[in-house]
Amino acid sequence: MHVLITRPEPDAAALRAQLEALGHQVTVDPLLKIEHLPIASDVLAGIAGLIATSRNGLRALAASAALDAARELPLIAVGPGTAQLARELGFEHIIEGGGTADALVPVIIETSRDVYGTLAHLRGEDVAFDLRGALGARGIEVREVVCYRAMPATALTPQTRELLATGGINAVILMSPRTGAIFARLLTAAGLKKVPKSLVLLCLSPAVAATVEPLAPVRVELAASPNSAAMLAAVTRVATLWSGV
Repeated sequence: MHVLITRPEPDAAALRAQLEALGHQVTVDPLLKIEHLPIASDVLAGIAGLIATSRNGLRALAASAALDAARELPLIAVGPGTAQLARELGFEHIIEGGGTADALVPVIIETSRDVYGTLAHLRGEDVAFDLRGALGARGIEVREVVCYRAMPATALTPQTRELLATGGINAVILMSPRTGAIFARLLTAAGLKKVPKSLVLLCLSPAVAATVEPLAPVRVELAASPNSAAMLAAVTRVATLWSGV
């Protein structure tokens, strides 16, 4: 099966390797480019714990002078991928969430019983969920550390447009609501809204699926849970149906 990966680097390269190991043909067309923003060395002064809702936040932290101080703090990671990167960066006290920022709220509330004080949220300039507001309503103080920005692509590559127009791509992986919205917009702008009926949009969550509703009746499939392992399982499921096995 030919799969289009739309997530930014370096996560796209890792996912590509996994898909190719499973025997799939892969095209990568990142719809977001991640740019790290400076993090002050003293940004974590007075902080009791960290929240990471993206690996990109941890990567920005790793490039800063604040990393050593951060390693001493408990870290609440949005899901398994972010938790794994935290381990690789030397964090030892890691609490793992279920994969989305909203699902992280009860995890943080539970953790706050043992971690007293202000939490720092490593986040991008644009977020789909107001974590600070949700936690503030429950009496948990959050300091937002905006440490990266995600710049949207302005067009699909010529190769991607050609493959989509001719049915050369069988499935598109969409890992975030913002990526889904960009894909729908760029597909429409390229005059490709009426893509082959065989195309499947593999969405990480219902929130992602909602962003591609303008492309209906394109087929949409959801990952069983919002993480990379579930997305790989969704690819395998769709590939089995696509091959007629």
